[in-house]
Amino acid sequence: MSTKPTTTDLEWTELDQRAVDTARVLAADAVQKVGNGHPGTAMSLAPAAYTLFQKVMRHDPADADWVGRDRFVLSAGHSSLTLYTQLYLAGFGLELDDLKAFRTWGSKTPGHPEYGHTTGVETTTGPLGQGVANAVGMAMASRYERGLFDPDAAQGESPFDHFIFAIAGDGCLQEGISAEASSLAGHQKLGNLILLWDDNHISIEGDTETAVSEDTVKRYEAYGWHVQRVAPKPDGDLDPHALYNAIEAAKKVTDKPSFIAMRSIIAWPAPNAQNTEAAHGSALGEDEVAATKRVLGFDPEKSFEVSDEVIRHTRALGDRGREAKAEWEKGFAAWRTANPERAAEYDRIAASELPAGWEEKLPVFEAGKGVATRAASGKVLQALGAVIPELWGGSADLAGSNNTTIDKNSSFLPADNPLPEADPYGRTIHFGIREHSMAAEMNGIALHGNTRIYGGTFLVFSDYMRNAVRLSALMHLPVTYVWTHDSIGLGEDGPTHQPIEHLASLRAIPGLNVVRPADANETAIAWREILRRYTKVFGKGAPHGLALTRQGVPTYEFNEDAAKGGYVLFEAEGGTPEVILIGTGSEVHVAVEAREQLQAAGIPTRVVSMPSVEWFEEQDQGYRDSVLPPSVKARVAVEAGIGLTWHRFVGDAGRIVSLEHFGASADGKVLFREFGFTAENVAGAARESIAAAQR
Repeated sequence: MSTKPTTTDLEWTELDQRAVDTARVLAADAVQKVGNGHPGTAMSLAPAAYTLFQKVMRHDPADADWVGRDRFVLSAGHSSLTLYTQLYLAGFGLELDDLKAFRTWGSKTPGHPEYGHTTGVETTTGPLGQGVANAVGMAMASRYERGLFDPDAAQGESPFDHFIFAIAGDGCLQEGISAEASSLAGHQKLGNLILLWDDNHISIEGDTETAVSEDTVKRYEAYGWHVQRVAPKPDGDLDPHALYNAIEAAKKVTDKPSFIAMRSIIAWPAPNAQNTEAAHGSALGEDEVAATKRVLGFDPEKSFEVSDEVIRHTRALGDRGREAKAEWEKGFAAWRTANPERAAEYDRIAASELPAGWEEKLPVFEAGKGVATRAASGKVLQALGAVIPELWGGSADLAGSNNTTIDKNSSFLPADNPLPEADPYGRTIHFGIREHSMAAEMNGIALHGNTRIYGGTFLVFSDYMRNAVRLSALMHLPVTYVWTHDSIGLGEDGPTHQPIEHLASLRAIPGLNVVRPADANETAIAWREILRRYTKVFGKGAPHGLALTRQGVPTYEFNEDAAKGGYVLFEAEGGTPEVILIGTGSEVHVAVEAREQLQAAGIPTRVVSMPSVEWFEEQDQGYRDSVLPPSVKARVAVEAGIGLTWHRFVGDAGRIVSLEHFGASADGKVLFREFGFTAENVAGAARESIAAAQR
């Protein structure tokens, strides 16, 4: 393990120190003004954040989305002022009034950083540990991006080489997601990732001795990281010289991610609040804020005090950023000249365009054949993978079950991995049995840009992923979750593996589109629609969850209307429909069989396949009414899960054939029969609904 360096090349002036102290009093003032927030960590971390933003990172305040920039992730998102004060000082668009409006309605400075809301915020953080996994995903995406556009360049000499910096706290490292992500980062040898740990020994309940006694640095050594400890100055403040040297040493380690433990004192230098749990999540109080200002040489009678000299000094970063970008652009232009085909590919991908003719590669499946939708999805991925190089992904150790292997001969693994298919720029990601971090890493990959990511596991294990999936939706990120084994149809594995409440629960997440195709052709259409919808324009992207069967299901004719989320699969014969049967996924064929029985009995019956409720509800009222005419009150919805989704579609006279209890261990066909997912039961429910509609 490395120790504190003894030399430094860091230029650190009195103005730099004054700027750091300005960030501290701004954090204290902002929390004091609104009456709530987290001042302590922002105060103690000010030297680290300032060193990163002003002395280390390659970025340009005038172009926060510059593709060649380093990325910064504040995993400890509760300390949002750590980031906001630096964005203000550096000139990323925040001004003093924004800090004064901290945590208030309509401000650019919400309680936790929000991607797309505040310029310079790379990801939405707050749920602890998510940012660590986001940063790992960004580092993975950076390597894959390099492989797409400049795989042969020497280390550090490509315009696509950059670093991912993250700051995490004790809470982040206690959450299991960070352990999952850090383990994968070490295995992947992500030398472009540098994680700074705010080792302040304080959490909400007090000293971390209440909950933690492990040696965290040794844990990261065991993960395969390059680790360093940075000791504080004698007065307890973070030492920017030691930190800068540690970062520079970390940047030279290209075959491991780097972990830097920074011993700090929360709320330093507040005379009475420092090193207390109260400083973590509460305003310091007017007297303590005034006392802190006296310690730092600020006027205790003034709030939000920023000298003209300080702001001129810190906003000189704009000039340095422009120079850094201009220098990068020279290298980028040289790369374009030397690599015209790759440059054209870069332009296409950066514009979020798909290759010409890609849709022609989509397979069309023969009607009548039984195909599991997970198998159909795998065939679609392999077909599209050949023509969409930016499409990549994998599975949480379930690739054979999820059918997520886009290229069996190309695995995203470091060059010295012993597997024969190992390729640092490989197409297939092995996330390991780490569903939660997989989802958050996918978010980081999407946030990084220039690739299209998917990841798979069983639908029942979406519970492990839920917090990260929620953040996908909150950030409008175009990630695709491939969730297979979507019902009791998976059979003998039993109730622990059989999703019951999951479809309805996932549909309850605003902005997440759940797609449960009925057959192989709907699966192909679903993938096509998901890829079409991809966009980098904030507010228009959306995550998608594909729910796919383990068991084979009948294949119907290819119908373009599946992309509308709901459509008429089979029309009523012999007149206006007396009843409408609505199905999703593997239950659509049960509805089709029930229709045959009802039609034979002289009851005109329409079958509606509704692979995506969200897509259907996007359609105009006229289309929705054409599929589900308001005049037809008799309706039956069929889905092998809880019926929560369907009440609004079937109305008062409708019936729902659903599963309001857990499953059992038996063959899937037996379970469908025993739990009422039969044509006879659906036809019976239809007759009940017709009778109810006539009352």
